[in-house]
Amino acid sequence: MTWEETIIKIRKENDYKDLVAQAYFEEDLKLNVERFSKSKEYKETQKLIVRYAPNAKSILDIGCGNGISAISFALQGYQVTAVEPDESETVGAGAIKKLKTAYKLDNLDVFEAFAEDINFANNSFDIVYIRQAMHHANNLDKFVAECVRVLKPNGLLLTIRDHVIFNDNDKQCFLKNHPLHKFYGGENAYKPEAYRSAIKNAGAIIKKELKYFDSVINYFPLTDIEIKAIGDTEIKDQKKKLYNKIGALSKIPFVWNLYVILRGYRAPNENKIPGRMYSYIAYKK
Repeated sequence: MTWEETIIKIRKENDYKDLVAQAYFEEDLKLNVERFSKSKEYKETQKLIVRYAPNAKSILDIGCGNGISAISFALQGYQVTAVEPDESETVGAGAIKKLKTAYKLDNLDVFEAFAEDINFANNSFDIVYIRQAMHHANNLDKFVAECVRVLKPNGLLLTIRDHVIFNDNDKQCFLKNHPLHKFYGGENAYKPEAYRSAIKNAGAIIKKELKYFDSVINYFPLTDIEIKAIGDTEIKDQKKKLYNKIGALSKIPFVWNLYVILRGYRAPNENKIPGRMYSYIAYKK
């Protein structure tokens, strides 16, 4: 199945109702934009842009799917260039063009291309924004190199929600658990060091690596309350294991704190999340 066929299929199946809503795959394209533009993820992304690129006027949105981010940025007043290789009106460039017309946007241009093959001039954009697309790269180094090439000096590279794996077994677990990979076979993930290396080799300086539990940008659709509950449960389990090993000594706060430091333990533990997502904030040198 193609990606478009996969989305059309799951829209019709009740088992995927929540996923369709959470991933902004509704048939009503404007509804997707309106929900995304009000989401905690997008609001947090706006904060990052204000902090790291307050004077930015132009944004290149790479691999932007059905256009939820590109349209949201354009509605904010940015000059947006959207790049999406899928031509479909369901999940691709065709959908973005329909939304451009619907919203009467003259500050949005749409191109059908892979990131590795963009044909823009050097130093063209204030921001290159990549949401859930870098892990799909046919060639990760070339993908990132092209994105950095078209950034202006000191421009902001903002990569959002890319799947991360730590070893081959972790990757197989991720692919097995991904709800849509079995239909279209197009999922992928890289190790954090691969992302970091590609960004650095392209000539950008990483300011921050946001791990899965560091930001709602990554852990959505989980809520803050759910994150806290996961952490509390993990800590309770760890304390129980420690008690089984050393008995009442584990009740002493100093002993628990020392255990946390020595083990490098952090709750909640992202290792338990197959294909957890990371985001990167970087500047072009």
